[in-house]
Amino acid sequence: MSTAEQAERSAAIAGARARRLRAPRPSLAGTWWRHLIAVFAVALSLFPVAYMASAAFSADGTLSGASLIPRDLTLDNFRTILSGTVTVAGEPSDIPYPRWYANSMFICFATAILTVMLGALAAYAFSRFRFRGRRIGMLTLLLIQMFPQLLAVVAIYLIVLETGDVFPILGLNSYTALIVVYLGGAMGVNAWLLKGFFDTIPAELDESARVDGATPSQVFWGVVLPLAAPVLAVVGLFSFVATLNEYVIVSTLMQTRDHFTLPVGMRQFIDKQYAEQWGVFCAGVLLAAIPVVVIFQFLQRLIVAGLTQGSVKG
Repeated sequence: MSTAEQAERSAAIAGARARRLRAPRPSLAGTWWRHLIAVFAVALSLFPVAYMASAAFSADGTLSGASLIPRDLTLDNFRTILSGTVTVAGEPSDIPYPRWYANSMFICFATAILTVMLGALAAYAFSRFRFRGRRIGMLTLLLIQMFPQLLAVVAIYLIVLETGDVFPILGLNSYTALIVVYLGGAMGVNAWLLKGFFDTIPAELDESARVDGATPSQVFWGVVLPLAAPVLAVVGLFSFVATLNEYVIVSTLMQTRDHFTLPVGMRQFIDKQYAEQWGVFCAGVLLAAIPVVVIFQFLQRLIVAGLTQGSVKG
């Protein structure tokens, strides 16, 4: 190609880019209904959060007198729950909220990290290797997810109870046992989700890395996982949120109050034990939502970075 032809082609490409940049934006007249639906969805989603925030900052300890804009702003509810003492019928009562918070963060982070790693290992094996029982194994993981979690609570309790007699670290009131139970329940869906993403990563990349002298572990950790960063972030986020909100299993396996997580511990603020301290309850819920918001923002950037930086140099 001559120099003149190259210059003409470059000018044509530059002109096309300039036209795309100057393309008029769609008018509001044709998309007003989309904006209306978006505003309605945002308002519907934020209404419970705004109502709870109002109750948390309000001096009134009930929900009946709460409104979207609190009349008397106060931080007493936050001081009460962070101090670890609440007044019930004129008597101080101990509430280990900081301990519940630390328990939840430890269990959620450990479960999310281990779920991502175990799910990635299983999905990579199902995606890249061909072995006997591969299809049956994937179908088995899928069928297990069809049964509700409540059906397995009694069996899980008995297994953990009997296992604790032999290995106390896997018995009742053990964080390790709780994390192992969560890992077993989250493997099926995550393995399928990760496998579908691994299938979109060309297998030629693995072969090129092996030709360059990479070991199988280097191919997995250095080539496949960086390209799968978006789906790993999604799986980690879902696992963290699901573990933080889980109530049934943790209330069954954790027998003492110091071992409770936030859902089980906060339940006591709206029953008769703490005389329905709704303002303190709302303050604790808002504090519990902070890690979820922060992690979501962090993983959101990670997803964008994984999609834009997951290319391969040619």
